[in-house]
This record gives sequence, C-alpha cells and structure tokens, in this order.
Amino acid sequence: QVQLVESGGGSVQAGGSLRLSCAASEYTYSNSAMGWFRQAPGKGRERVVSATAGGSNTYYTDSVKGRFTISRDNAKNTLYLQMNSLKPEDTATYFCAADPSYWTLYRGQASYWGQGTQVTVSS
Repeated sequence: QVQLVESGGGSVQAGGSLRLSCAASEYTYSNSAMGWFRQAPGKGRERVVSATAGGSNTYYTDSVKGRFTISRDNAKNTLYLQMNSLKPEDTATYFCAADPSYWTLYRGQASYWGQGTQVTVSS
C-alpha cells in the first residue's frame, strides 16, 4: 500500500521559514515522480513543485521560485520542501503527491496523496 506521510507544517510570521517532509515507501520513492501541491481556503489546488522520478529535473511554479527548494534524502525515502521568505499568500494546506507518470503528477492528477499539512503565514 502506498503511503505518503507529511509533517512539518505550522504557523510562522512573514519572512520566516518552514521545512515540510514527506515520507514514502521505498518503491514509491524510487519509482515515482513526486511533488508538492497546495490548496488555500476557497481556492483550487495549485502545483508548487514537481520532480521527475529520482529528482533529476524539478519545476517550480513562478510564485515560489527562489524561495522554495525541493530535496530528497534517499536513505530515508523522504522528500522535503524547504520554504524560505514565506509570505501570507503562501498560507495553505500542503500536500505531497506521487505518480508513476510525471505528466499525470504535473496536471494534479496524481494517484497518491498525503493527508496534508497546514502552513499559516501571518503578516
């Protein structure tokens, strides 16, 4: 059974930092495109960053470029999202996602999703 378990959300002031973690099964981690999405209250789900299987290529949405960084710990089968210079508009529930197909993930139609972790940024 595929499981994606997220952690690391919280509340910070604008300009602060948070790191989100997504622990996956070994097979999923090694064989899936993975990424982070977010959904703010009253808005649709938005792709934050997507990465090809193995993490060789990553693609960030424009609003987070230069502030957010995706990374991997292969020994722990864990995907991270380091978020710096946070803004109030980054407030959302953040989801880790995985899919064997990168483009399916990219379109937000991933087969596997984590439970979500809340990030709240105050001004």
